Amino acid sequence: MTSRKTIRWRAFGMSILLYMLMFTAYGQQPKRIITLSSALTETVYALGMGTGIVAVDVTSVSPEQVKTLPKVSRNRSVSAEGIVSFRPDLVLVPLGDMSKEVMNHLKSVGIRVISLKQEYSAAGSLAFIRQVAAALGVKEKGELLAKKTEADLNSARKKISSAQGKIPKVLFIYARGTGTMSVAGKGSSLDAVIRLAGGKNAIQEFNEFKPYTTEALVKANPDIILMFDFGLTSLGGKEEMLKMPGVGLTNAGKNKKIVTMDGPLLVNFSSRLPYAIEELNKRLK
Repeated sequence: MTSRKTIRWRAFGMSILLYMLMFTAYGQQPKRIITLSSALTETVYALGMGTGIVAVDVTSVSPEQVKTLPKVSRNRSVSAEGIVSFRPDLVLVPLGDMSKEVMNHLKSVGIRVISLKQEYSAAGSLAFIRQVAAALGVKEKGELLAKKTEADLNSARKKISSAQGKIPKVLFIYARGTGTMSVAGKGSSLDAVIRLAGGKNAIQEFNEFKPYTTEALVKANPDIILMFDFGLTSLGGKEEMLKMPGVGLTNAGKNKKIVTMDGPLLVNFSSRLPYAIEELNKRLK
């Protein structure tokens, strides 16, 4: 018969083995990564770890290589089964975007899930880069990328400041056809990028996003209407937008100042933020 002492030693040895296996798995850089936002995907690529990405969410379209990767869902929601099928060893997700049920299921089958909070500011973009780098186990690369991004940001902001004339009022409208339209208020990512690019958000009465109304548009009276490129396309283009109720009563409508930008670039708030604010600044002139 096996003695109790022997059983205890065997149990102890098994615990040590499991601990070593866990330490090895978590101490190594991940080899199969799933990223669930465009900013996360772009940052992983910018850190030189893009070849490890096996699947992404539907918002991830940059860089070009991403377009060939499988999507974990057809919309913004993801299922545990869909993620598990790609056998990832790391899933990166924006804070609050994944349900506790899905997260707990993934962790129960040994998949590491890291939620990252993104702050929409210049400093926040640098912190985000460092967070992603830490999750990937490449802190040194993260520090180098953060410092380069900071230098590029300082350069971009100096250019914008030196060329600054009248500060335009900018209204961002999110559209997926006329039935789905909203405007960006204070505290949103669009509010932040408009300010960094040398503009002023035309909406100051509320935070985040609210449904679009003709009354709110006319009251805001923006000098410029800003949209994602796909948003304007969903409305039928610039000429159709100008025909919408109330648009012709605004300074933007009278001067036909409807500008568009690539969505993922505009709300990146990571390594591409310097380029985004320079490009937006050019369109605001």
